[in-house]
Amino acid sequence: MATRRLRLLSANIQAGSSTRGYRDYVARSWSHVLPAGNKRGALDSIAALAGQHDIVGLQEADPGSLRSGFTNQTHYLAERAGFAYWSHQPNRRVGGVASSANGLLSRLQPMRVEDHPLPGRVKGRGVLLARFGQGEDGLAVAIAHLSLGAQSRRAQLDFIADLLANAPHAVLMGDFNCDPDRPEMQLLYRKTRLQPPAQRLPTFPAWRPQRAIDHMLVTPALPVAAMQALPAAQSDHLAVSMALDVPEAALR
Repeated sequence: MATRRLRLLSANIQAGSSTRGYRDYVARSWSHVLPAGNKRGALDSIAALAGQHDIVGLQEADPGSLRSGFTNQTHYLAERAGFAYWSHQPNRRVGGVASSANGLLSRLQPMRVEDHPLPGRVKGRGVLLARFGQGEDGLAVAIAHLSLGAQSRRAQLDFIADLLANAPHAVLMGDFNCDPDRPEMQLLYRKTRLQPPAQRLPTFPAWRPQRAIDHMLVTPALPVAAMQALPAAQSDHLAVSMALDVPEAALR
């Protein structure tokens, strides 16, 4: 069976803000709501990393609020890194001056992109689902940023599991805010063909990674050739990069 090697990246880019230690959450909190700091330089660094990949999932990309200087960061990265296709899913608003989105960058043309709001105690989370190829055997790539609370995460993972239940060629990537062996994650593994990551990659905090909370989960029909965690400029999360082999038939 003919396959195609694809490189995928998942990155929580923290809207281009810089966090180099826990003290920055307080000392540099202004950068999360105001158009200050070297956000453009950070985005250029992220674009250089994203440009080495075929499909990129973004979390915490600003869709064009005050703090980004009204720049749609997903669009900016697509142009800067030379991606022909992009989409974004605005979700949470922060204090009326900032907004956050999931984003997709792709060198392959999706057949369609679906925007699904996720359940949870606090509204404003979503999953962006890109479908490549025809029918149920096509490649499905889902991008999500899950809640901090376990009860909300369980409801969100249950919703995502229903979306991907019948997909033989599926990837779920994003900031899960939990380790891959948490009880709520077992629901996802039972209801879909997605598997726990073979390699546990600590991604948070970026300056001293201790927790594996950013994941890229795949189904067994997509053999993983390589996987690593990489800096995403000065975000507080490391990005996850993966090379995997996709059947050509799943992309047509």
